Amino acid sequence: MKYAEMQGVVGIHFDECQHVFAEEGERTDQQILDSFKTLLKDSRWSHMLILSGIPSLATHIAKEEQLFRLLRTVSFEEIDLTRQNDLDEMTQPTFAYARKADVDFGPLATQDFLERLAFACCDRWGLVIEMLIDAYTHCRMLGEFVCSVDHFSHAFAEIYSTPMGYSPFTMPNYRESFDPGKLAEILERTR
Repeated sequence: MKYAEMQGVVGIHFDECQHVFAEEGERTDQQILDSFKTLLKDSRWSHMLILSGIPSLATHIAKEEQLFRLLRTVSFEEIDLTRQNDLDEMTQPTFAYARKADVDFGPLATQDFLERLAFACCDRWGLVIEMLIDAYTHCRMLGEFVCSVDHFSHAFAEIYSTPMGYSPFTMPNYRESFDPGKLAEILERTR
C-alpha cells in the first residue's frame, strides 16, 4: 500500500476477477474478500478498487456484506451497433486510444470494421479496449503510424491463440467462420 501511494496509484484494477474465487474454497474466498475490504477501507490515500468480470462476480462479492455495501456495481450491456449510442461509444475510444498511441485509425473507421471489432471481442467493452491497445502497440512496435487490419488480426491471434491471419478482420464471411460462443469459451478458459 505504501508503495502504491508513493507512486501515485489512484486505482487498482482486478480484471476478470471472478477467476480469483475457487469453486469449493470458501475459506480462501473469504480471505480474498477480506483483502478487498481492507484495501477499500484504507484511508491513507484516495484510491479506487475496480473489480471487473462477468455477472457471476457479483455473487462472490455479495458473500461479504460490508464489501458489497462499499462497492458500486456498474454493468455494461453487450455492444449492439444497431444502437446509435453504442456506435458512438465504439468510435470514441478507437480514436482516443489511437491519438494516445500516435496512430492513425482513420482508414479503418468504417461501419464494417467496427462490426468486426465488436464481433471479435464478443461484444464486450473491456475486450474492445484490450484489443485496441494490443493492435496499436503492435503497430508502433513495427515502427508504423497507420493502423491496419493486420495489426488487429495480430492482436486477435494473440488474445485467442489462433493462427496469424485467421481472424474476423481478415475473413470475408467472418460471422460464418467464427462461433461467438466458442470465442467466449476460449476467453473463459484462458483468462
